[in-house]
Amino acid sequence: MQKHVSRLLASFARALTAAVLVAAVAGCAGARYPAAPANASAPNYNYIVGPGDTLSIIVWRNPELSLSVPVRPDGQVSTPLIDGLVAQGKTSTQIARDVEKELGKYVRDPVVTVIVTSFVGPYSEQIRVVGEAAKPQFLAYKQKMTVLDVLIAAGGLTDFADGNRATLVRTADGNKRYNVRLDDLIKRGDIGANVDVLPGDILIIPQGWF
Repeated sequence: MQKHVSRLLASFARALTAAVLVAAVAGCAGARYPAAPANASAPNYNYIVGPGDTLSIIVWRNPELSLSVPVRPDGQVSTPLIDGLVAQGKTSTQIARDVEKELGKYVRDPVVTVIVTSFVGPYSEQIRVVGEAAKPQFLAYKQKMTVLDVLIAAGGLTDFADGNRATLVRTADGNKRYNVRLDDLIKRGDIGANVDVLPGDILIIPQGWF
């Protein structure tokens, strides 16, 4: 009986040691990168138009020249009197000035306003969510967007996610990597784990240890 108990204790000790080692490895893996800065958004950010956006082009006192038009996959738009105007990579104000310049060949002193009515954004500024998100996807960046906003859009984490080992790849910083604590944010309500995202960020959510 005593030998049986000793074997059980030895087995338990080995299992406990293995569990501690796994936890230590997981903890080290989660701390591979520095924590993401809490505040990163720039106050002077201007939205950049990309393929798939929809623009409302309004020409003052010329309703026949005003219309809603999609930005084509090649980044250009076509309007009455204008064919193949580059819109990708520009702000709505820059596009308005370009339209005024082109229309000025046909209309005296045109006044143009451009409003973006649906948002996709250029590929370089989209936020991408990959790995163990419920709905991996890309999102158009919005001013002061945070990791929490991204997770809500992506439907949260899967049951297999190890959220505290998630990585934020920041292309604006030369693909620098940061650690983000998604489990603490979502499951424990730690708002201190919520951080800003920037245009072009990639959120990578790994699978947990089992």
